[in-house]
Amino acid sequence: MSIYSQTSIRRIIGGEGSISQSYDIAKSFNAKNVVLITDKVVYELGLTKTAEEYLAKAGCNIHIINDVPPEPSVAQVNHIYEQAKAVDCDLLVAIGGGSSMDTTKLVSLLLTNSISLVEMVKGAKPSNKGIPTLFVPTTAGTGSEATPNAIVLVPDENLKVGIVCDFEVADAVILDPNLTKDLPKPITANTGVDALCHLMECFISKKSNPLSDAFAIAGIKLVGESLRECYKNGSNLVAREKMLLASCYGGICIASSSTTAIHALSYPLGGRYHIPHGLSNAILMPLIMDFNKDYCKEKYCIMAQAFGLETTGKTKDEIAQQFVEELYSLNRDLNIKCDLKAVGVTEDVISSLVDGASKVTRLLNNNPKPLSKSDMYKIYENLLKANA
Repeated sequence: MSIYSQTSIRRIIGGEGSISQSYDIAKSFNAKNVVLITDKVVYELGLTKTAEEYLAKAGCNIHIINDVPPEPSVAQVNHIYEQAKAVDCDLLVAIGGGSSMDTTKLVSLLLTNSISLVEMVKGAKPSNKGIPTLFVPTTAGTGSEATPNAIVLVPDENLKVGIVCDFEVADAVILDPNLTKDLPKPITANTGVDALCHLMECFISKKSNPLSDAFAIAGIKLVGESLRECYKNGSNLVAREKMLLASCYGGICIASSSTTAIHALSYPLGGRYHIPHGLSNAILMPLIMDFNKDYCKEKYCIMAQAFGLETTGKTKDEIAQQFVEELYSLNRDLNIKCDLKAVGVTEDVISSLVDGASKVTRLLNNNPKPLSKSDMYKIYENLLKANA
């Protein structure tokens, strides 16, 4: 077995109302000046208010940056960094989805290192730990609160780039289902399937290991129990909490294993056509899981059982196919679809998508089944047909 490792969050607090623990976390860091980073939607919905109140009670001066865009580019992250640099902060708090958390990771490192973001995109590694971070996800999907990864858009290349560094793992995380109960159905669906992608990809990845496998199977079970219910009844806090845990487990898996072809083929769709990350993963998910099934049937059987499927008396081939069909069914039940032609994804751009995806060797090399450019072309072609 290959050597494996796990870089972990120092503290995870979960449960309904756990946002109140932001007071204790601020105290534990002796924080005086806090920069709270979020996006306009989260801020305008008032999802930062309770945290602001508890941070103020802890004696913190709070400086709010609420303009994180979806899928931020290098320039946009640098703009937020410049705002944060004007504050002598000792704690960064991210409240929101993956974009807010990833941006905060990068800002944290930029504040304590002489390295630039452009240099990090090109592969340079920071030498110093960043400003302490507290992450509070408001979606159950990215798992960014638990990963050592930050995704940033590089417009010149029409591609998203993953910056990976152990210093990016959060110092503290709060998983409060109250902050996800009002998520619109499409976001619940897209981010929920994104969480499932992380769990499944890490389980079948060439880098899978006993640590990541344990979290992956536990997370897949949680998704099977709760995602459809979250979509139908968003106020079900038990289901919402299960999805937050599943999402966090997915992030923990990524920190020890890795995502694979779903994410690799997703990056050009987001980078060039600005399809939201969760949605691009979701529409690719059943196609690529179908492609991979012959290379890891035993693991598909394990995932099928964890997801709650009845597998008694069936062969491995039948169970693997049953699981793939369940993934297609899940997307239908969650009404996941994307009008690709409306955003400019047509048959004549497939070759450029393949060129973009083929550059994401960090993830493609982890896929259990090798993908040729011809394989990728066919997957994108079938994706277009499925979303016509």
